[in-house]
Amino acid sequence: MSEKSYILRINCEDKPGIVAAVTTALASRGANIVESNQFWDRQTNQFFLRIAFSAPDSVNRDTLELALKPAIDRFDIKTKIEDLSRRPKIIIMVSKFDHAMLHLLYQIKVGWLNADVAAIVSNHEDARRAAEHEGIPYYHWKVTKENKAEQEERLFELVQNSGAELVVLARYMQVLSNEMSNRLFGMVINIHHSFLPSFKGAKPYHQAHERGVKLIGATAHYVTADLDEGPIIEQETERVSHAMTTDDFVAAGRDIESRVLARAVKYHLEGRVMLNNHRTVVFTP
Repeated sequence: MSEKSYILRINCEDKPGIVAAVTTALASRGANIVESNQFWDRQTNQFFLRIAFSAPDSVNRDTLELALKPAIDRFDIKTKIEDLSRRPKIIIMVSKFDHAMLHLLYQIKVGWLNADVAAIVSNHEDARRAAEHEGIPYYHWKVTKENKAEQEERLFELVQNSGAELVVLARYMQVLSNEMSNRLFGMVINIHHSFLPSFKGAKPYHQAHERGVKLIGATAHYVTADLDEGPIIEQETERVSHAMTTDDFVAAGRDIESRVLARAVKYHLEGRVMLNNHRTVVFTP
């Protein structure tokens, strides 16, 4: 008998019996659970559950939702069911530095990331050759103060028309407006460097080198109206030393940014990230 694979995510106020009700409902439709993760936030009394399961081919999302309805009504559960046989579509946005974009394309090519790139959008022409090599539509939309709103509307239309579920800012050096950040909340992941202490503005790795920083890193997060302060998905740091040159700092930073962004995208696409107010719950493998 052939089977389909699904991801079920639920969120509700914590009460006794939630897991039993949900798993019993799945079992009634012949589902077989292959992975289960749960978390209770004691501060907010919110319960989060992610279940990966397989079900007979005769079972579909409507069948599953009908089976889960008694539990949903009883516990006031917010649910999301995803069919893993469908490859999600993403849009990658990039400026001149293409290391994070190229890493994403490679991980998709080798199958580590399960996604199709619907388009690459840039405010420069630098990444066009890479996009064309992969057969990916490339949109060069130069952004100015005067046309920013117009270009963001084009982006929103592209998201809708392409069916993209995620926009990845792979070192896209333009700040999304508050309106666009709110319209696409939970659908846009950004990567930025993070240092102890923090350096902002031009050439942050050069600033870090001049100050003798001993630890550099990167943070991947969901984009919000608050610049670089959205819910964090993934982070990584690496020790650096006085013996390293500025170029060494930059190279190490590029590697960290690429890895962190790819992991954040993977966790999102696999339904491992759940928003918890200004924080995230991330059920890593």
